[in-house]
Amino acid sequence: MRALITGMGGELGTRVANLLEADERFTEIVGIDGYPPRRRTTRAEFHRIDPRDRRKAVLLVRDFDPEVILHLGVYEPNARFEPTEARLGTAASAVSVLGAAASCPSLRGIVVRSGIEVYGRRRGAPSRPDEDARIDPTTPFGRSLAHVEQVAVEAGQVAGVPVTGLRCGPIVGPSFPSPLGRFLRLPLVATPPPLAELPFCLLHQEDAAHAIVAAAGALHDGPLNVVGPGAITASQAIRRGGRIPVPVVGPGWLLAAATAELLGAPLPEHTRELLVRGGVADGAEARRVLGIEPRATDDVVAQLYEWASVAHLTPSSKGAAA
Repeated sequence: MRALITGMGGELGTRVANLLEADERFTEIVGIDGYPPRRRTTRAEFHRIDPRDRRKAVLLVRDFDPEVILHLGVYEPNARFEPTEARLGTAASAVSVLGAAASCPSLRGIVVRSGIEVYGRRRGAPSRPDEDARIDPTTPFGRSLAHVEQVAVEAGQVAGVPVTGLRCGPIVGPSFPSPLGRFLRLPLVATPPPLAELPFCLLHQEDAAHAIVAAAGALHDGPLNVVGPGAITASQAIRRGGRIPVPVVGPGWLLAAATAELLGAPLPEHTRELLVRGGVADGAEARRVLGIEPRATDDVVAQLYEWASVAHLTPSSKGAAA
């Protein structure tokens, strides 16, 4: 198949490109993004196109005429971009690329990266939603993801092809730009009071990449929750990492968010919602359809705190290295 990857410049997009390059089913691979890939690629052809440049994106999609589109051009607030830029880039990429895909004669399927944030955490919402649960996002990132899904479904209906919406748990992992990962690694971490905590699940970046490639082969029509088994609370995660929890309630989260931003770990609304109100989902259908077994949330947290810290070189160590 000829595969087009949007968002190929990010850690997830580049890793997906590497996996496709190793898979003989994918004969041609083209990727687009506003910045270059984070790893070396061998067969994939990359085009640097700003997600807001609709004309260039549309021309490339139509000229390439992909058989499958892996739409990873979803920008999480405070991962690499500030919230407004992330929201506008996500919307522009979905409209231009998926809109152009609807007119591609060779198109066989669309896979989009979404997230369990689309379910929201409104009072009365299911505590462990499956794919039949109502979409009711309660954060800006959740609404961005719901919009991407809607655009993809409409494009799929026009083209008459299946659309797989991968509703991923919060993605973290080595080198992955996750606002949640940065926040949990602060020396002092704001948490809800112990008796008010609710658990959340996570998804390792490598498992997310393998799920996307599996979805490209399965071409399932409909959403799939891709999450790591099990769940953990914020204080449990923090104790695992040897950090100091600071219980916070109500308006105290505004001060906690401001302090975290000063320390280089901004706390966007969807991350704060996860910490305060939890966030889990039923991932059984994705495991069945895609044949994947994501690592457990507890293992993802363990790896989060095993990341090597930055080592500052001294003059003597520089000489020794040379």
